[in-house]
Amino acid sequence: MTAPLVVFFVLAALAILGALSLIWQKHPIHSALSLIVVMVALAGLYLLMGAEFVAAVQIIVYSGAIMVLFVLVIMLLNAGIEEHTSISKLAGVPGLLLVIALAGFIAATIARSSETVQAAMQTGAISSTKGISNMVFRDFVYPFELTSFLILVAIMGALVLAQREKS
Repeated sequence: MTAPLVVFFVLAALAILGALSLIWQKHPIHSALSLIVVMVALAGLYLLMGAEFVAAVQIIVYSGAIMVLFVLVIMLLNAGIEEHTSISKLAGVPGLLLVIALAGFIAATIARSSETVQAAMQTGAISSTKGISNMVFRDFVYPFELTSFLILVAIMGALVLAQREKS
């Protein structure tokens, strides 16, 4: 077993354990810290693949800025320990259908974009920061904007739920 393979398995196990801890934690701050562990492990995996720029962005943007935003929202909402309740009616069949639809949409997007990624990898367009920025802001602008929109909706939903509990 080579050293990069050992490092890969260690980082992959760390990412999986962090993700499981994220789900199992009852306190939101502990969940946020578990998410930071996952993101740092992913940055290490990016380094193993030779994507130093993506690893740096992962640390600076996600582990830094986004997690500070999450922790700020958690503190702003004064979220306590999670209470376990019975399953919601919306989490049943309609939720499963929504998950299947989302998975189909993601699979279709990946299938459509695989040709673009293969062409970019063959021409070496991904090897520079300029090439990465062209791909993000030209070829993948819709998934990029969708991600920022989903983060905004999650924060707004958390604020609405917090206001509902106070009144």
